[in-house]
Amino acid sequence: MKKGVMRPGHVQIRVLDMDEALIHYRDRLGLIEMHKDSMGRVYLKAWTEIDKYSVVLREADEAGMDFMGFKVTSTDVMNSLRDELKEFGCQVENIPAGELNGCGERVRFDSPTGHFFEIYAEKEQTGKWGVTARNPEAWPEDLKGMKTSRFDHCLLYGDDLDGSLELFTKVLGFDLAEEVMDGDLRIAQFLTCSMKAHDIAWVRHEEKGKFHHASFFLNTWEEVLRAADLISMHDISLDIGPTRHGLTHGQTIYFFDPSGNRNEVFCDGAGGNYYYPDSPVITWDASELGKAIFYHDRVLNENFLGVVT
Repeated sequence: MKKGVMRPGHVQIRVLDMDEALIHYRDRLGLIEMHKDSMGRVYLKAWTEIDKYSVVLREADEAGMDFMGFKVTSTDVMNSLRDELKEFGCQVENIPAGELNGCGERVRFDSPTGHFFEIYAEKEQTGKWGVTARNPEAWPEDLKGMKTSRFDHCLLYGDDLDGSLELFTKVLGFDLAEEVMDGDLRIAQFLTCSMKAHDIAWVRHEEKGKFHHASFFLNTWEEVLRAADLISMHDISLDIGPTRHGLTHGQTIYFFDPSGNRNEVFCDGAGGNYYYPDSPVITWDASELGKAIFYHDRVLNENFLGVVT
């Protein structure tokens, strides 16, 4: 049952060198730099997003993800979910409005896999970048790099997938769209709060709180191939691709930012890359994991599975 969570709203990523990170996320990935706050954090957005930002970069001594935020439909929904999160057993913290520039009050909570999340109802809206809300043109002409369309999802690594599945389905109203099973053990899970194939995903891992990648949406396979050209042109560290997933059918390429955080850009593949409430859960067997992750090669890349921040 839907609980009023609309979509992924933002992710705060730790980077080792802000100048290098900005070249990567702004000039190569194609996000738009919006502003820098008094703490030195830099806020960026993709061009189709109506809210002021979706990516926050924080300079730190260790790479990784600080938290991922989801936007809910109203303050009443946020307050109701706060109570449910406490009842579930989460450690809940109220973050005052303005702690992230332009964002209202946030409710931050931990999870069984050791990751931190937050929900919020209000954020300053600047509209789509470079196009008007009335009689809009097709796209802005001043986009850079890969011309990222939106922040789409995160894939996280942690130990207690069952606990995080219960938290996100029973408390936050997400649906399980796709999974990988090793006998009776779920080793990967893909959850959605929308019609997308997934808004967040986990892979089972012995350590808590690990970050595998942040993913950004492109519109076509040709744009994914263009991203691959840019990765080569600028000597960006390539992980895998361009290729296709069996899971979610996404057409994809993975690469690393200068701090070692993994990024993905992808487009929807053919074969029903959407979710409705009556859609059955798609299950992959662990014996088919190579094909599930890299549909063409059907071979697992140990670097892809093992490198996390």
